[in-house]
Amino acid sequence: MNEQIERMLDVLEQDILPLTTAGVAAGNKIFGAAVLDRRSLELVVAATNTETANPLFHGEVSALNAYWELTTRPDPKDCLFLSTHEPCSMCLSAITWSGFDNFFYLFTYEDSRDAFNIPHDLRIMGEVFGLPNGEYNRTNAFWSAASLTESVLALPSVQRSESERRIEELKRSYGELSDRYQASKGSATIPLA
Repeated sequence: MNEQIERMLDVLEQDILPLTTAGVAAGNKIFGAAVLDRRSLELVVAATNTETANPLFHGEVSALNAYWELTTRPDPKDCLFLSTHEPCSMCLSAITWSGFDNFFYLFTYEDSRDAFNIPHDLRIMGEVFGLPNGEYNRTNAFWSAASLTESVLALPSVQRSESERRIEELKRSYGELSDRYQASKGSATIPLA
């Protein structure tokens, strides 16, 4: 499990974060996602939020679009789906409809609301589904969801410290991107800026 966690942190740092940095510069939110081959842990696709082009193009949807555009791709059941932030209700459905049986995320709904000042996921979950705390079934007939932070905390302490350091660095980087996004979102033409 530690190798899988470390590889996901690599993808967050090296593949998704640079795309998201460019996306934020273009006025998009800080969300991104990737698909990895489950066996080799090779990156299949990485993408970021491009909702300035279309408000439906959240990071997860952008990654799913890129995945389905590939002429050759592994079966979704042979992949790991990685999201920077816990997927919104639309993205939960998109992951389901695309056939992935899992997803991992770094930041929670509470992080999106509190640390990044993007409360929409919890507001929608509360208003539409009556789940004000976003408490969906994280293990269900379609997929299982896992927090990377919780997965790291479950590691033996000797393996945990480097992963915790990397997560803290990602939090810092995403915090800086969030500050840039928040400073520029007044000019955004997206419905839920």
